[in-house]
Amino acid sequence: MKIAVDAMGGDNAPKEIITGVYKALDEFADVEIQLFGHQEKMQEFLKEHDRLTIVHCEEVIESEDDPVRSVKRKKDASMVRMAQAVKDGDADACVSAGNTGALMSAGLFIVGRIDGVDRPALAPTLPTIDGKGFVMLDMGANAEARPEHLVQYAIMGSIYAEKVRGIQDPTVGLLNIGTEEKKGNDLTKAAFPLLKEAPINFIGNVESRDLLNGVADVVVTDGFTGNMVLKTIEGTAMNVFAMIKEVFMTSAKTKVAAFLVKDNIKGLKGMLDYSEYGGAGLFGLKAPVIKAHGSSNATALFNAIRQTRTMVEYDVTGTIYSTLKKETQHED
Repeated sequence: MKIAVDAMGGDNAPKEIITGVYKALDEFADVEIQLFGHQEKMQEFLKEHDRLTIVHCEEVIESEDDPVRSVKRKKDASMVRMAQAVKDGDADACVSAGNTGALMSAGLFIVGRIDGVDRPALAPTLPTIDGKGFVMLDMGANAEARPEHLVQYAIMGSIYAEKVRGIQDPTVGLLNIGTEEKKGNDLTKAAFPLLKEAPINFIGNVESRDLLNGVADVVVTDGFTGNMVLKTIEGTAMNVFAMIKEVFMTSAKTKVAAFLVKDNIKGLKGMLDYSEYGGAGLFGLKAPVIKAHGSSNATALFNAIRQTRTMVEYDVTGTIYSTLKKETQHED
């Protein structure tokens, strides 16, 4: 299979991106990678490989660029060329750690939506205490949603959890302010009965305080709420570790204790790092488009490529299309 990678996206590009690419090529003999980026800036990190193709691009979409305008105007940007390769059939899927909004725009305008999907959703796998993790969508592709959109998110997330994460009959929860069926706003109240009828293992409403306990394998919400939950989890994790570090630095005794448990603390930090699970999938597009974390190192980029490979191998896009088509026919 052929995977296109944006070498210029993310805080640590191109070095960490390229290092992650070579790690993936070493690990997966069935993968060919097309690396899109500025040849001169990549040169010192490149080495010959028979399954690696370098595509020179003059332009780069920066993190501060306007997403839609940059995709339309920067035709020779690495991210745009990468998405075009997928559309043209030269690649089966693509990965970028770059500007999230621009990647969503490139996915929507260049790769295109699956027939039957109203709005693609951004779906990372977030950590749980037991290490299993859960898929949550939408995490910011759409600020608003209608009840039928949440049903589509639930179906897409359920297929991904089963095909890529290997979870049999994954449980699906609706994020709400209480577990009772009648709780919530107009959106959640209207979505609840639709989710009960959908071809998923719907377990009802779930609360945000239970997310990291693994209350469900898939959790659905609107993009505005989902993005706030994601940022809250990220911010809480960072601040908790900052407080732990401060406590350990207060005296000679605590510094000795810190030295003794430093490996355990690193392990705990890894448990709360969702980049360990791969990138965030843009579900509902005609091919897998994966958004790696902006601060991705080589390992995180490798995990994103591994995740992309699995999505292609198990034809997640095709399964989403056929399932949604059956659901539409059922409604008719």
